[in-house]
Amino acid sequence: SVGRSRGRGVGAGSCAAEGARAAPWSVWAVQVLAWVPVSPGCCTGLARRVTCNGESTRGLLRDAAVALRPGDWFTLIRATLVGGVAALVADSFSRPPPLTAMVVLAVLALVLDAVDGLVARRTGTVSAVGARFDYEVDAFLILVLAVYDVRLIGGGVLAIGAARYVFVGAGWLFPWLREPAPYRYWCKVVAAIQGIVLTAAMADILPRRLMQVVLVVALALLAES
Repeated sequence: SVGRSRGRGVGAGSCAAEGARAAPWSVWAVQVLAWVPVSPGCCTGLARRVTCNGESTRGLLRDAAVALRPGDWFTLIRATLVGGVAALVADSFSRPPPLTAMVVLAVLALVLDAVDGLVARRTGTVSAVGARFDYEVDAFLILVLAVYDVRLIGGGVLAIGAARYVFVGAGWLFPWLREPAPYRYWCKVVAAIQGIVLTAAMADILPRRLMQVVLVVALALLAES
């Protein structure tokens, strides 16, 4: 699941699901919900929104015929929730973290991960762009959760968070890694497991030793997928 498209279709592009015919102001209107008062976290959330909206413009120019589909709106809401988690995690390095808020936002983002694909399939609007957008939101959430969990579990947890981006980097050295792979639903299951396990680690609901074992199992599943 590290470098393969999944969920709503075979992927191509980046956060380009936002790059639909929807007006840029509508994207900003939804993403502004992730705003946090001026702070390091605010800068993180703003950077995330700028990145996604930049990709939106590129997607719009690349494929002007694609409109923001029903499932994509749920993915966009997830992206906003993930932006909120990222902002709060950044803030946690300078002040006590609002743990409950971070866990709630992460759980909501994980729950909606099962909704966007379902909506896309039920409405017959599955698209490569939507699938890739969904995938990139998943990858960023996993990275953010891993960054927070370092202080609780240790640096090894970053192997999960950075896996997607290491895979992309390896693709520049080994072009065959960029070739599209057959869709496997198992990959999406594994990605969901990563988010659930990392959120559980954030919530600190299991004994530390047991949590470390669970994370090792999750990493093994990620490598297999």
